[in-house]
Parts: sequence; C-alpha cells; structure tokens
Amino acid sequence: MESIQRQRRPGRPRVRPLTAAQRAARAAANGGEPTLEPGGRTPYDAYVHASTLHRLQQPLSQDPGEMSFLMVSQIMELYFGLTCFELREARRLLRTDDLWGALAPLHRAALHLEGLNAAWRGLRWMTPADFNRFRNLLGEGSGFQSAMYRQLEFLLGLKSATLVRPFHRQPQVHAELVEALGAPSLWDEVTALLARRGYALPDTLLHRDFSADSDSGSGPSEELAAAWVAIYADTGPDNHLRQLGETLVEIAEQFDDWRHQHLKAVRRTMGAKVGTGGSAGAAWLRRSMAREVFPELWAARTDM
Repeated sequence: MESIQRQRRPGRPRVRPLTAAQRAARAAANGGEPTLEPGGRTPYDAYVHASTLHRLQQPLSQDPGEMSFLMVSQIMELYFGLTCFELREARRLLRTDDLWGALAPLHRAALHLEGLNAAWRGLRWMTPADFNRFRNLLGEGSGFQSAMYRQLEFLLGLKSATLVRPFHRQPQVHAELVEALGAPSLWDEVTALLARRGYALPDTLLHRDFSADSDSGSGPSEELAAAWVAIYADTGPDNHLRQLGETLVEIAEQFDDWRHQHLKAVRRTMGAKVGTGGSAGAAWLRRSMAREVFPELWAARTDM
C-alpha cells in the first residue's frame, strides 16, 4: 500500500496507507461496522472514481432502454482497454524472454474477454423496434469507430491501415493507432521468441513491415505451424511454450466468441440493414470474422 503514495499521479487525492493493526483497531472501535471518513469523498470513491463513472451516461432520448445500450457499450470499452493493458504487458515480457511471467497477464486477458462476452447478455432483450426508438439519434456514431477495439485488433495481429482513417480528426488517437499499427503485435513477439528458442523460422516473418495488412499474406506460415507442432509434441509439465500456445488459443476463442455475439446482436436488432456508421452491417461483420487470430496455432492442429 505504501507504493500508492509514491506512484500517486498529480492531482489525485492522497490515500493514507493503513497497516493490518490499524485496520483491526478501527474495526474494533466501530463494532465491526464499515468506516466512512467524515468530510469530503470516501476513500473508495477517491480510488475508484465511482461518482465520476456514474455521471458519464448521457442518453440522447427519453427511452429507458437506451441506458442499457449506452452503459453496456461503455462497459465493453473498459474491457477493451483492460484487455489491451494485459496484452501489452505480456508482449513486453515476451520481448525480454520472460515467458513464465507473460503467462499471467495472458491468462487474465482471456478472463477479461470472457467478461466482455458476458456483457452482451445485457442487450439480448433488444428487438428492432426497441433499437429504432433511439437509433436515429446516434447519427453516424457506431461501434466501428471504437479506437480501443482497433488497438485490441492490432495487438492480436489483425492489422489494416484502412481502419485507422476514421480517426484522422482526433490527432492523438490517430497517432496512437498509427504507432500500434506499425509496432510488432503480440503474435509477432511470440514468433520472435520461438526463433530465439531455436525454431527455424524465415526472415520474412521476423523482419518485415509490421503494419502490413494481415489479409495480404499467402496464408499461415508452414514453418511457424511446424514449430507449434513440435512444441505440442512435448507434453511434459515444464513445457511452458505449450502452455503459452494453449493460453493464446483461449484468447483467440474468446475473441472469436465476441465477434460472433456481435454479429448475432446486429442480426437480432437490425437484420440486414446498413450499419449505423455506414458499414454493411451484418455482412461486414461476417467478412471481418474471416480474419483469423493466431492462424498458425490453428493450422498446426491439422498435423498434430
């Protein structure tokens, strides 16, 4: 807890660390009742900023169903950001050859994606009539314009320069996306790790333009798929590369589940209508689902 003060950001309220003995003394003095500091914000709100979070919902209509749509969208944005945070940490650790350390944030990322998928349940009540009551008020606003979702796609290796263009009027967001587009993805760092571990991989995988469209290649790399076949052949408990592969498969499956649930939600509420942001709606989502995450992990399974 002492590290909270050292790392406190400018302008944030000071959080006073408590020892276990101090907590026990306070609990005894209050008869087991929770303690709320008198005057000003509670320590909980100072840390979580709950009062700020609950002021961020600003519906455009009087329709009560819009609140569900808006808040679930915000929850998904938070999950996008959290998953990106974990994947960046895993990427950093893999870059330094800390494979064991990278497994923890990758496992957390898979669990966050599971929570992200669960958020769709809060919108299963919505019919086309329900959505139409406030849809026109959204104008050209669309989930297609989520910068954090694009960051997540780029981290997973789904690169496309075209998808950066909608953000050109937001200079900072655009610059961050351009940087992410040109940086090695998590999958690129995994591939580089395998090369450092002695697996024979072509230079075209290791030294290339990382911003290249992920659909522009000739399919999964046979050499990389073969490396994963060899990794999975060792079923011993100390084979951390195999554990890495299975954790990545879980992430890929959870991400695919989110894309599939997105498609189902669009079909449920819009049918085959054009998307709010001008996309082809369900048809566009079907095409995007064809872009596979970690393709060599799936190709390898044929030869295992």
